[in-house]
Amino acid sequence: MKPDVVSRFQHVVGPVVSVCLLVYFVYHIIQGDRGILAWRRLQHQISVAELKLHTVKQEQDNLERNVRLMRPDSLDSDMLEEQAKEKLNFAHKDEVIIRDNELG
Repeated sequence: MKPDVVSRFQHVVGPVVSVCLLVYFVYHIIQGDRGILAWRRLQHQISVAELKLHTVKQEQDNLERNVRLMRPDSLDSDMLEEQAKEKLNFAHKDEVIIRDNELG
Protein backbone atom coordinates (compact mmCIF):
# COMPACT_ATOMS: atom_id res chain seq x y z
CA MET A 1 0.00 0.00 0.00
CA LYS A 2 2.86 2.34 0.71
CA PRO A 3 4.35 2.17 -2.83
CA ASP A 4 0.93 3.17 -4.23
CA VAL A 5 0.90 6.41 -2.17
CA VAL A 6 4.45 7.23 -3.25
CA SER A 7 3.53 6.61 -6.87
CA ARG A 8 0.50 8.90 -6.64
CA PHE A 9 2.57 11.54 -4.86
CA GLN A 10 5.15 11.47 -7.64
CA HIS A 11 2.43 11.90 -10.28
CA VAL A 12 0.92 14.89 -8.43
CA VAL A 13 4.14 16.75 -7.53
CA GLY A 14 5.20 17.48 -11.12
CA PRO A 15 1.95 19.17 -12.22
CA VAL A 16 1.59 21.07 -8.91
CA VAL A 17 5.14 22.45 -9.15
CA SER A 18 4.54 23.35 -12.80
CA VAL A 19 1.32 25.19 -11.99
CA CYS A 20 3.03 27.04 -9.13
CA LEU A 21 5.86 28.14 -11.43
CA LEU A 22 3.38 29.20 -14.09
CA VAL A 23 1.38 31.27 -11.58
CA TYR A 24 4.60 32.85 -10.27
CA PHE A 25 5.79 33.91 -13.72
CA VAL A 26 2.37 35.13 -14.88
CA TYR A 27 2.03 37.23 -11.73
CA HIS A 28 5.42 38.86 -12.31
CA ILE A 29 4.68 39.43 -16.00
CA ILE A 30 1.62 41.44 -14.97
CA GLN A 31 2.54 42.97 -11.59
CA GLY A 32 6.34 42.97 -11.57
CA ASP A 33 8.72 45.93 -11.74
CA ARG A 34 9.00 45.42 -15.50
CA GLY A 35 5.54 43.96 -15.97
CA ILE A 36 2.61 45.06 -18.10
CA LEU A 37 1.16 47.44 -15.50
CA ALA A 38 4.55 49.10 -14.93
CA TRP A 39 4.94 49.46 -18.70
CA ARG A 40 1.53 51.16 -18.96
CA ARG A 41 2.42 53.56 -16.11
CA LEU A 42 5.68 54.37 -17.87
CA GLN A 43 3.85 55.02 -21.16
CA HIS A 44 1.51 57.43 -19.33
CA GLN A 45 4.46 59.24 -17.76
CA ILE A 46 6.07 59.54 -21.20
CA SER A 47 2.87 61.04 -22.62
CA VAL A 48 2.68 63.60 -19.82
CA ALA A 49 6.37 64.50 -20.24
CA GLU A 50 5.96 64.91 -24.02
CA LEU A 51 2.99 67.22 -23.46
CA LYS A 52 5.04 69.31 -21.02
CA LEU A 53 7.92 69.38 -23.51
CA HIS A 54 5.60 70.61 -26.25
CA THR A 55 4.27 73.37 -23.97
CA VAL A 56 7.77 74.47 -22.95
CA LYS A 57 8.94 74.50 -26.58
CA GLN A 58 6.01 76.73 -27.54
CA GLU A 59 6.88 79.08 -24.70
CA GLN A 60 10.53 79.07 -25.78
CA ASP A 61 9.55 79.87 -29.39
CA ASN A 62 7.43 82.79 -28.17
CA LEU A 63 10.28 84.12 -26.05
CA GLU A 64 12.76 83.77 -28.92
CA ARG A 65 10.36 85.64 -31.22
CA ASN A 66 10.03 88.43 -28.66
CA VAL A 67 13.81 88.65 -28.28
CA ARG A 68 14.26 88.84 -32.06
CA LEU A 69 11.76 91.69 -32.22
CA MET A 70 13.61 93.59 -29.47
CA ARG A 71 17.07 93.48 -31.11
CA PRO A 72 18.45 96.89 -32.05
CA ASP A 73 18.95 95.99 -35.73
CA SER A 74 15.33 94.88 -36.15
CA LEU A 75 13.49 96.77 -33.44
CA ASP A 76 9.73 96.60 -33.83
CA SER A 77 8.13 99.78 -32.51
CA ASP A 78 4.86 98.00 -31.71
CA MET A 79 6.72 95.42 -29.65
CA LEU A 80 8.68 98.13 -27.85
CA GLU A 81 5.47 99.98 -27.00
CA GLU A 82 3.79 96.76 -25.82
CA GLN A 83 6.71 95.92 -23.54
CA ALA A 84 6.85 99.47 -22.17
CA LYS A 85 3.16 99.33 -21.34
CA GLU A 86 3.45 95.92 -19.70
CA LYS A 87 6.72 96.27 -17.78
CA LEU A 88 6.77 100.00 -16.99
CA ASN A 89 3.02 100.62 -16.73
CA PHE A 90 3.45 103.23 -19.43
CA ALA A 91 0.42 104.42 -21.41
CA HIS A 92 -0.70 107.51 -23.29
CA LYS A 93 -3.21 109.78 -21.56
CA ASP A 94 -6.06 108.84 -23.90
CA GLU A 95 -5.51 105.06 -23.74
CA VAL A 96 -7.58 102.57 -21.81
CA ILE A 97 -5.83 99.33 -20.85
CA ILE A 98 -7.83 96.17 -20.24
CA ARG A 99 -5.81 93.27 -18.83
CA ASP A 100 -6.72 89.65 -19.32
CA ASN A 101 -4.96 87.57 -16.65
CA GLU A 102 -5.49 84.31 -18.54
CA LEU A 103 -3.28 85.40 -21.44
CA GLY A 104 -0.23 86.12 -19.46
